[in-house]
Amino acid sequence: MARLISVNVGLPRDIEWKGRTVHTAIWKYPADGRCRVGRLNLDGDGQGDLAGHGGEQRAVFVYQIESYRHWQEQLTRTDFVHGQFGENFTIEGLPDDAVCIGDRYQIGSAAFEVTQPRVTCYRVGIRMNEPRMAALLTSSGRPGFYFRVLQEGEVGAGDEIVKVGEAKERMTVAEINALLYSPNHPRDRLERALRVEALSPGWRASFEALLQSQAAAGGSGNAGLAPAAAAHPAAPGFRPFRVTGIDQESADVISLTMQSPDGQLLPTALPGQYVVVRIQRTAGGRPLFRSYSLSGPLSTERYRISVKIEPNGAGGTYLREQVGVGSALEVSSPRGSFILQSGERPVVLLSAGIGATPVLAMLHALAATHSTRQVLWLHAARDREHHPFAAEVRRLMLTLARGRSYVCYSRPGSRDKMGEDFDATGHLSRPVFAEVGLPREADVYLCGPTRFMADMKEALATLGVAAERIHVEIFNGSEPMTPGVVGGSTRAPHLPKDDADADASTGPLVSFARSGIAAHWNPSAYQSLLELAEACDVPVRWSCRTGVCHSCESGLVSGAVVYGPEPLDKPAEGNLLVCCSQPIQDVVIDL
Repeated sequence: MARLISVNVGLPRDIEWKGRTVHTAIWKYPADGRCRVGRLNLDGDGQGDLAGHGGEQRAVFVYQIESYRHWQEQLTRTDFVHGQFGENFTIEGLPDDAVCIGDRYQIGSAAFEVTQPRVTCYRVGIRMNEPRMAALLTSSGRPGFYFRVLQEGEVGAGDEIVKVGEAKERMTVAEINALLYSPNHPRDRLERALRVEALSPGWRASFEALLQSQAAAGGSGNAGLAPAAAAHPAAPGFRPFRVTGIDQESADVISLTMQSPDGQLLPTALPGQYVVVRIQRTAGGRPLFRSYSLSGPLSTERYRISVKIEPNGAGGTYLREQVGVGSALEVSSPRGSFILQSGERPVVLLSAGIGATPVLAMLHALAATHSTRQVLWLHAARDREHHPFAAEVRRLMLTLARGRSYVCYSRPGSRDKMGEDFDATGHLSRPVFAEVGLPREADVYLCGPTRFMADMKEALATLGVAAERIHVEIFNGSEPMTPGVVGGSTRAPHLPKDDADADASTGPLVSFARSGIAAHWNPSAYQSLLELAEACDVPVRWSCRTGVCHSCESGLVSGAVVYGPEPLDKPAEGNLLVCCSQPIQDVVIDL
């Protein structure tokens, strides 16, 4: 008979880790006497990161004493205490390879249902003083599992665990865990998993993504884990282009049209994607890498990029002063996940300044198909002189049966005509959205300066637009994800301290393309490209830090890496996991 050995609780607290402050409740301690179990928590318990832990589907974490003994042997440890793995219930019996998702149990006066395996993150490694622990738990088939609370009540150490029901579709915790994290994702087993009614929504979404990826192209990688930012991998490397046209779009924006010099067809871009341009200003010097959205119509014959010439911008200045018709450029394949979604929902293209470039490509795509979707173009500029693509947008809007545009000038010139050049003086805002009738059910594509995008996201949220329908493109970097890390100031990306003397560095050159930072790899200072990115304050996403969760999966623009430790499942071709990879030659990473 299975039984409850210990009930463990703990509230979040701040700890110091690698120079950071982490808010975590990974430390759990045995509770005295009987403990009340609520729908979302045990009395005296809490979670530090509600995005990754807690909630109805993950109310109670369960781990087995038999797995304690396994890890004591594997890690040659004798210092374990109940709650060591962050579990609420330390139990005897109910191994992961026997318990099925959907099985139901009575413990004390409370009732529970198994919903999913545990998803491990770096914090269990902190608690165990073993950085590999997230990967070890997942790969061992001993992750433990979560309970949903079906009936609130009281539990206590020594209570029997009585099985009172089971799922119709029988798949064990270990099977479900392996199906997501191992390299093998058989279609029939994915379909079986989706028939398990009690499976939590997050795991269900991962298996649905795996099925969709198999149906679409059978590509490499793990679509069930890859973040949206890594969902459209591109082949690494640069190819030569010849500039065939240069157009002045406004006072500070130029467009370059490029074609393959040998006439070969180009990879088809998705509307909203960008390319990385490698700029070699001096022979033997460090190249510059700049990301520019494709701003023209979709084509396999030519690409068009549009560039804002900033006063001190090295990339834009070089392109304006050193590049002419006939010049050669090195350009990557199109990449990025800020793309126009198919469907019938209304489309809002919302931009400011040079942020118009990716949404302009979306407008071209909608116009090319004479889309009948409701399309609203909202743009903010300083004045007519600094308003690129104005005539082009007006021409494209005429092809759309349900297209409207609205342009705000913050400082219109004396010759700028309201009603012809622009629609209102001032800035885009929630009152403007209400005035133009922005549809709350729309897919919104947002691009522009950082402050503009923050203001627009807030205005859209207060208007009632769902967060999942607000798609954002960030030119200089990405949105970071550092679960549990609190406090600390946000710094602009910079060279690490040990790269100050660039001439003395001999390791491979690591270029973070979107952040505009290039630093030499120093294996004595860093164990992974993630650690180098952190030393440079390059925005990056991570959670497990050991090649399990794929939160850090990013585009590999060029170069090659090796892994240590090896990830449980490799990323898609053209991507890399920065948390456990090291460069073996110069690399360019899409961060």
